[in-house]
Amino acid sequence: MMKHQSEPKRIRNKIESPKSNTPNPRKAVALKYKPRKDSAPKVTARGTGLIAEKIIDFARKEGIPVKDDPDLVEVLSRLDLKEEIPPELYVIVAELLAFVYSLNRKKASM
Repeated sequence: MMKHQSEPKRIRNKIESPKSNTPNPRKAVALKYKPRKDSAPKVTARGTGLIAEKIIDFARKEGIPVKDDPDLVEVLSRLDLKEEIPPELYVIVAELLAFVYSLNRKKASM
């Protein structure tokens, strides 16, 4: 169990800090996962700046949960579109999916 908990930290520690003092533009990554079809979640959209804002706005308008996790977005934004997340990210993305499922359950019980 300890190995799984340290993996997200190890992945996050690989992220380089910005080399300039200018603020980074906002980034967004959208994932899609069909448990019976996909072996792992896939990147369906990604972008920075205005495109990131459009991805986030679309998700909110469609009732898709949005989670603010800059470290995870930084890692996921390096993946290609339609690329499955790598096994190193399974634990952290599973936590994200658990967050989404809990929001969906709360919404359904209202």
